[in-house]
Amino acid sequence: MLTTPEGLVLRHWRSGDAPAVLRAFAAEEMARQAAGPVTTTAEALDWIAARAAERDAGSGFSWAVVRDGAAVGTVAVNAVSHIHDTGWVSYWTTRSARGSGVAAAGVRELARWAFAGLGLHRLELGHRTDNPASCAVALRAGFAPEGIERARLRYGSERYDVERHARLATDPVNFG
Repeated sequence: MLTTPEGLVLRHWRSGDAPAVLRAFAAEEMARQAAGPVTTTAEALDWIAARAAERDAGSGFSWAVVRDGAAVGTVAVNAVSHIHDTGWVSYWTTRSARGSGVAAAGVRELARWAFAGLGLHRLELGHRTDNPASCAVALRAGFAPEGIERARLRYGSERYDVERHARLATDPVNFG
């Protein structure tokens, strides 16, 4: 369990968090990005179980972001490579937590943990260029923009450009 300076708690996902997962994936934007449907309690529990399996395998580390005792989002580092000491960061929040700083605070804490706890050197993330809120999270979490990946993502028949950001263990933001 981790605690942010803002008082948020990052902990492993629990079966009791299934309603928060359902709330998050009820949004059309989240549903189209999911690897599979998350529309029932059973599917939410499968999503939570998959996060535990990734952790057990050492390939991904997802944390529930908890405010006032309730899960309101997630932060994760996946695609962990100990050959290159890199990882891919992702995040989301429930609708009620959007715009409150939860995602940025969670990502900052996740980065501290990934650098110190996993020994990673480089964390990357990407967001669609038409998602300014996600860009704001990346910037507030200390991730520098690195460029545009054209037509990187496809949802249905639509392709989207992605802006990539990265944060290094040696970046000054880590020492302030």
